Amino acid sequence: MATTAAQEIQVGERLVRVSSPDKPYFPERGLTKLDVVRYFLSVGDGILRALRDRPTMLERWPRGVFEGAKVATRQTNKGDAFYQKRLPAGAPDWVRTAHITFPSGRTADEVAPSELAVVIWAANLGTLRFHPWPVSKGDVERPDQLRIDLDPMPGVDFAQVVPVAHEVRAYLAELGLEGFPKTTGGRGIHIYVSIEPRWSFGECRRAVLALGLEMQRRLPGLVTTTWWRDQRDRPVFVDYNQMARDHTMTSAYSIRPTPAALVSAPLDWSELDDARPEDFDVVSMPARFAGRGDPHAGLDGRRYSLEPLLERADAEGLEPPPER
Repeated sequence: MATTAAQEIQVGERLVRVSSPDKPYFPERGLTKLDVVRYFLSVGDGILRALRDRPTMLERWPRGVFEGAKVATRQTNKGDAFYQKRLPAGAPDWVRTAHITFPSGRTADEVAPSELAVVIWAANLGTLRFHPWPVSKGDVERPDQLRIDLDPMPGVDFAQVVPVAHEVRAYLAELGLEGFPKTTGGRGIHIYVSIEPRWSFGECRRAVLALGLEMQRRLPGLVTTTWWRDQRDRPVFVDYNQMARDHTMTSAYSIRPTPAALVSAPLDWSELDDARPEDFDVVSMPARFAGRGDPHAGLDGRRYSLEPLLERADAEGLEPPPER
């Protein structure tokens, strides 16, 4: 199949080269690499807000999404897609990085997007999902976001997760905190809370576990915090380990690598009851964003104290986990 010549796209002050712009990326939807690039441009303010100055792992699908495609693992190191933690070779000098240390003691300089051109450059490399840390590159040891992952068990529909999200919101409000929800691009829901960067990853994880235990009490037929999957007997797992060090969650506006090209969509709470993951994809999101903007625009408007949740963790008798 013949491909058209590379294109240069103006993104702010940068010219970003897009190679093989007509390469099929989502063939079932008729979407090309250039369509993906244009999508990220259309939601530029939103995705940059989600990524700005955060160490970010890139999930790269350079051959696009096709039936039978596999993601490389640490064991095989072979696949059609892969996760890139370190700055790719040949990156432009305007791509900023953050130096981080993994629990193993190994270090890496991860991409820390400072402008939209970095997102478009990464999209040209096949990046569909961006996985930012809940920290700023100015202090990579102290999270400034508390991230709550409501993870449905197999066969559980998105609509069954919605009541849990509403109860999380109510509980946060009782503690004087405000959460911002988004779809994951799948059946789950993420809720973000902006916090003061004063606490360790271990303390943040402990806070989410305390929240999960409260949800388990309030919604005993719906929520579990049981770690082992084969022992969970309730539909929705509050995955507190997503706040552990070196664990990340898909950013808002990232594209899920499935044939439907669904995206992770920030929502207002008033939208949650009627929302469905399939409502938000690469084709529909640009018009939504143009019409209503980013529902998470106010996420960083106020940073909250983690003390109310840590007090609940103390009341639960939860031991602080090790830092690494």
